[in-house]
Amino acid sequence: MIGWAVTFLIIALIAGVLGFSGIAGTATQIAWIAFVIGIIMAVFFFLTGRR
Repeated sequence: MIGWAVTFLIIALIAGVLGFSGIAGTATQIAWIAFVIGIIMAVFFFLTGRR
């Protein structure tokens, strides 16, 4: 999930530089959601002892 978040963040940065604000905003939101889900899953797996 963190990998997907980084990918969408890079897409958002490139789109922002090129002036595509709608795509940049959407990619940023997707990156944020993927990051939060990834952190929640990492904490859950850490607490339950899974790898």
